[in-house]
Amino acid sequence: MSQDVAPQVIVVMPAYNAARTLVRTYSDIPAEVVHHVILVDDVSRDDTVAVAKLLNIQVVVHRQNLGYGGNQKTCYDTALAEGADVVVMLHPDYQYDATRIPELIAPIVAGEADMMLGSRFLGDPLAGGMPRWKYAANRFLTSVQNRAYGLALSEYHTGFRAYSRKVLETIDYHANSDDFVFDQELVGQVVRAGFRIGEVAVPTRYFAEASSVNFRRSTVYGLSTLRSLLQHRSAARSTPVAPRHGTAAGER
Repeated sequence: MSQDVAPQVIVVMPAYNAARTLVRTYSDIPAEVVHHVILVDDVSRDDTVAVAKLLNIQVVVHRQNLGYGGNQKTCYDTALAEGADVVVMLHPDYQYDATRIPELIAPIVAGEADMMLGSRFLGDPLAGGMPRWKYAANRFLTSVQNRAYGLALSEYHTGFRAYSRKVLETIDYHANSDDFVFDQELVGQVVRAGFRIGEVAVPTRYFAEASSVNFRRSTVYGLSTLRSLLQHRSAARSTPVAPRHGTAAGER
């Protein structure tokens, strides 16, 4: 990425019933580095769309609920069409600290990484209120994923990420699930394509108004994540993983 021209940084927010937290989330987005914000609403039952329009956020409204993965597909399609060089995906539930966007995108802008994850586990997620059962499940899934991918990242299950334009133009994210496992299927695609993944620490907040997947849905998500690793292994056998280009920032 050229250092002479500032990259076009676009934040996308996949939204569902985010009216109560959207203003706080948006207020933390650093205007000095973010050029545009897009919210994709997945048929919310509250005033998410009205609040977003009051904030002058670009809004795309689905006619029917397409799920978390389906929402992200629209997010990335729209951001690329708007000319994004770097796309930041941020959950609009005020759980992740959006003021960390400059640190998140810096390795991509510097050409040191292609995808960046905002990791809760480079800090103390329990201190931020993460339930202990979620902590344990995340640790288990991340350890299995690290073995499958040959990486040493601290977390894969964050709702705060950044991608270079090249990543989103190269991988076929439309082939992924419309459900929550979309994120993990995308990681597998990025690994197989040989792109560099890094991470930075991000504080998080757990509170009543922040969205949270319940235990049953989390169980389904966990099983789907493990299934995505089997699919990754099968795909890697048929199409060898591309060589990686150095070590991304944040890898240990």
